[in-house]
Amino acid sequence: MTLMDLRRVWGPRPLIAAAVGVLIQDEHGRVLLQRRGDDGLWGEPGGALDAGEDFLTGARRELREETGLTCQGLTLLPVPEGLQDGPELYHRYPNGHEIYIVGRRAHGTLPAAALDGAAPDDSGETLELRWFPLDALPDLSNNANRQSMNVLRARAGLPPLPLAPTPPAPPVGNFLRDLRRVIGHRPWFAPGANVLVNDDRGRLLLLRHGHTRKWTLPGGSLEPGESFAQTAARELFEETGLAAVRLEALEMYAGPEYRLTYPNGDVFDSVSVLYRAHGVTGTLTPQDGEVDEARWFDVDELPAAEELSSPVMRASIQHWKEGQSTRP
Repeated sequence: MTLMDLRRVWGPRPLIAAAVGVLIQDEHGRVLLQRRGDDGLWGEPGGALDAGEDFLTGARRELREETGLTCQGLTLLPVPEGLQDGPELYHRYPNGHEIYIVGRRAHGTLPAAALDGAAPDDSGETLELRWFPLDALPDLSNNANRQSMNVLRARAGLPPLPLAPTPPAPPVGNFLRDLRRVIGHRPWFAPGANVLVNDDRGRLLLLRHGHTRKWTLPGGSLEPGESFAQTAARELFEETGLAAVRLEALEMYAGPEYRLTYPNGDVFDSVSVLYRAHGVTGTLTPQDGEVDEARWFDVDELPAAEELSSPVMRASIQHWKEGQSTRP
């Protein structure tokens, strides 16, 4: 299922799109930009993932489709630098489709002469390709492109570009539930965040979910207009009554190995950012009706893998365990 397939049943209403931006630089530090076919403005190659696709595969596909180029050294930028999220990444396309972009940025280098062999596909998405110095950028299409250019400008010691104003984000609702009413059980992306919370003895907080009876970290699904960090803070408070002075982004888990099929048949491709909570305050109060139990676990007391709620949860807790083993 592609984003355009989803649009046929969802219409122009705001969607959360898991997307990747591809930042290619030449030996002079210039960035490769495409003049877009929809608005005539400039941006980095990239676009929405297809269901079942990971970010690096999507980056390679989008680069090939929109430029005809391949980049052997293409890699995902690390978290948090490589994250795309937040209310600033709202965009309304000329055809009226509204979107909130969340996801990753990939980066690679190609020689300037590679552009001589560029051959975009015939979709009309790319009108022109050109190298631009970071201090002489053209009119950019949207804030996702401006944020990406700001990542590169920060690396080069340049000030950030201002972002365009965006409308207020919609109130928090239940986006995934509403989406499922339209798409049924078909696979689609579920962006969200989870939080590692430790007590003063270094133990990890886990919650037993009231419906699945499986153990999870505090966390949940991202709503339109939220950043991953905002989701983490909101879910942490809703599920536990706790708040953090600072949330440190550690890792993103996404790709086919993190697909989850719920008992009712709904299929989700997880796009999950793991945070560590610092300066935790409040009284632990499990969310009524959602959380049956909250418990602190030492490393040697953690539930077995089959008692954890998802592949993302197993990877996240393994990340915590590995961090514990390296502590002095």
